Amino acid sequence: MRAGAVLAALGLLAGVTLRPSQPASAADNSYVPISGSGSSWSANAIKDWQANVVKYGMKVNYNGDAGSSVGRNEFKNATVDFGVSEIPYGLTDGGVTDQPPTFKYAYMPIVAGGTAFMYNLKIGGKKVTNLRLSGTNIARIFTGKATMWNDAAIKKDNPGLAMPARRIVPVVRSDGSGTTAQLTTWLSKRYQSLWDPYCKSAGRSTPCGITSSYPVKSGSGFTAQSGSLGVSGYVAQKQNEGTITYVEYSYARNTGFPVAKLLNKKGYYVEPTAGNVAVGLLKAQINNNAGSVNYLTQILDGVYDNPDARAYPLSSYSYMIVPLEVRGAFSTAKGKTLAAFANYFLCDGQQQADSLGYSPLPRNLVQAGLNQVKRIPGSSGTVDISKCRNPTFSSSSPNLLATTAKFPPACDKAGTTQCTTGTGGAQAPTGTSSGGGTTTGNGTGGTGSPGTGTPGTEVPGAGSTPGTIDPDTGQPIADGGETSSQPVSGTAQTLGADYSTGTQTALMVIAGLALLLVVMLPPLVAQLARRRTP
Repeated sequence: MRAGAVLAALGLLAGVTLRPSQPASAADNSYVPISGSGSSWSANAIKDWQANVVKYGMKVNYNGDAGSSVGRNEFKNATVDFGVSEIPYGLTDGGVTDQPPTFKYAYMPIVAGGTAFMYNLKIGGKKVTNLRLSGTNIARIFTGKATMWNDAAIKKDNPGLAMPARRIVPVVRSDGSGTTAQLTTWLSKRYQSLWDPYCKSAGRSTPCGITSSYPVKSGSGFTAQSGSLGVSGYVAQKQNEGTITYVEYSYARNTGFPVAKLLNKKGYYVEPTAGNVAVGLLKAQINNNAGSVNYLTQILDGVYDNPDARAYPLSSYSYMIVPLEVRGAFSTAKGKTLAAFANYFLCDGQQQADSLGYSPLPRNLVQAGLNQVKRIPGSSGTVDISKCRNPTFSSSSPNLLATTAKFPPACDKAGTTQCTTGTGGAQAPTGTSSGGGTTTGNGTGGTGSPGTGTPGTEVPGAGSTPGTIDPDTGQPIADGGETSSQPVSGTAQTLGADYSTGTQTALMVIAGLALLLVVMLPPLVAQLARRRTP
């Protein structure tokens, strides 16, 4: 009996220390693993959802390093169960048409967000976090027309900053990318006079139009990196001061770097917060023709020119591409998992969108997505949309997030003042530069020129190495102030709250040890007493 009690205690101890507590909802053992690839723009959201559905028994593998173009090709070739992209099939890119799959498929919106312009810039050794850029200046930067940060037009955008005489290094995607497609769609529709000549100089035929592969002109000074992690990681390196890239807002948030506030139609500089993206997408046109191969794809012309002061001009959403018939390795069993995963992220998954740097889908797109889920082979139906805990849903508004989005302050209006507040992953305000420019949010900038200091001169900060000269600018390199050389982490995962935490496990271990002592100590004491008795 004593041996049995000891074994029982040991078994209990092993159980509490090695096995996590069970999730509140029992896992469904009938789910089979599924795989997908494509957009890195959406990858941070998808990775979070992957982690969250494990407790339900779902295993979802997703390659977000592939890029949208690879994802569409792999889905078309039936080597993955789903693809994720920001652009649909059928577009002609560089004279080559992206042919759609030969089997039935559908697009389904998954999450919204803003294409942001993450940068690495200092003035007088201090990190700039409040940079502002007009659409024209973004176009000039990414077509090689603006090559220095103290360019006159860029200085006009930033009356509160003494812009440095440092070379601009645009960092673009080297792989086929939906983010590139989003940017070049905007460039081709709003800045064709800049975009077409640049494309032609890079060897492309014109009109250049939309492309998922950014054309890089030889000798342009551009740098190309693969994936969203690649471009954001390159910009985040301490030695890569002067760089700027286009990337999903989520990556700038995760790397602790700022993004440029972009000038909108109303004349305000805004960043791609969840609310500003929600407002911007109120003007998106959705293809609602269910018989069209492009059903539920987006037309963003209205977003670019949205007259609301809060609207972010480069707002969009991403699609998941799902099969509507069994083909290759895709079975109804996989369809059951895919449909359940889709039901999760269209409803509960949208709650994490803002914290991850995205914007949750509005009700009309969630309902359209749920309608697509029903068409997936093996789907067991959809969730009741009235039970979706989506932060945009409201009985009093078609999009609560857009309704409650804050209006920008007066210092964000184009003119002679400039807010100092930080952006993206760098919320600390920009300090006063050594050039003496006006950086207070409600200050007066006169004619908009920097202050009494010498514009463009970088003064070494404390800790700078005397005699270190930047080869691009001929200016001293400041090494003081805030820097970041941290490794890039593009995944912000939220684990399910039902699993054991470290504290809980420690308490269970202590309880198990106490029980073990209670069982074993009395017989040991008795045995020692007998040995001592003559």
